[in-house]
Amino acid sequence: MTARLKKYQQKRKFKVTSEPKGKVKKTTKKKLIYVVQHHFATREHYDFRLEMNGVLKSWAVPKQPPKKANIKRLAIQVEDHPLEYASFKGTIPEGQYGAGKVEIWDNGTYTLEEKTKNKLVFNLYGKKLKGEYSLIRFRPPKGWLLLKNK
Repeated sequence: MTARLKKYQQKRKFKVTSEPKGKVKKTTKKKLIYVVQHHFATREHYDFRLEMNGVLKSWAVPKQPPKKANIKRLAIQVEDHPLEYASFKGTIPEGQYGAGKVEIWDNGTYTLEEKTKNKLVFNLYGKKLKGEYSLIRFRPPKGWLLLKNK
């Protein structure tokens, strides 16, 4: 089991769910992928995922990600997901972690402009989300704000 995907893989029974097991992949591209999945789980939310270091860094966002500047959204960091998850859509079976329907709400590429321990600044080039965004950690270790800068 790959260390970066250990939590992801421990939470799932791959004989039951169609979610990808995945592996950490080497990232060499300048434009990385992102995906936002609309997840109809126990609590409906959006999963915001950015490709970094061979995995999808992931945040659960209770409300739709902002399309307009200066709107803030709570984003709770969750376990890393495999890159293959970027194309996952379908239904996670009842009784499984994250049970419910998953749809791809938006996807595209992004460029990372700034990265510190508590802040990410990036430009999204998607179908719905376009422009400069930030993820700012405000409540360590998992509490972040997602906002559109411009």
